[in-house]
Amino acid sequence: MRVLLIEDNAGLGQAVREQLADDGHAVDWIQRLDHADTSVHTTAYDLILLDLVLPDGHGLDFLRWRRAAGDATPVIIMTAGDQISDRIAGLNAGADDYLVKPFDLFELSARIAAVARRYSGNPNPQLQLGELQINLSDRTVHRAGLAVELTAREWALFEAFIQRPSALLSKSQLEERLYAFGAEIESNTIEVYISRLRKKLGYSMIETVRGMGYRLGVS
Repeated sequence: MRVLLIEDNAGLGQAVREQLADDGHAVDWIQRLDHADTSVHTTAYDLILLDLVLPDGHGLDFLRWRRAAGDATPVIIMTAGDQISDRIAGLNAGADDYLVKPFDLFELSARIAAVARRYSGNPNPQLQLGELQINLSDRTVHRAGLAVELTAREWALFEAFIQRPSALLSKSQLEERLYAFGAEIESNTIEVYISRLRKKLGYSMIETVRGMGYRLGVS
């Protein structure tokens, strides 16, 4: 997924970015709300991680503004405020989940996966796709009963198709799922990963629509 991280604490921001990168997500880390505003107007994000107390304002104001503008991007709040009233205010403003600092980074990964499943319309982590058995929670795939090992990037790309099973995804859309701002992208990167996925999951699992992009096929 392409994730926008809005967090002004350098230590936490770095730790979260590294954790999500290890999970295969592309992370843009922003430390101010005005920069976040610019980012959401230029990039389509799959999820936003939002701190509340920021140098130039309060995260809840940013969240309320985005929801009022019709933005349905899932948002997970990360804050030191542990009062019930704080959580209620965040959820009422339109947050999808709430994590109190300090939190375990692996719990954050699990919360992100759970929110992503809900937004894809399938909260069940167990999927059957042709001869593939997929567990979205622990990121495992079995093909005809045999385990398939996917790298973090391969999983991130495959997950993009799973979340939008009937959608045609362009090369640029897939690149956005894999790479943050400023990352160097080779021209054939997507083609290489698509080829690897086909070898591991079945050649008909990902269909090419010439000149337009790719979509989930039938294994």
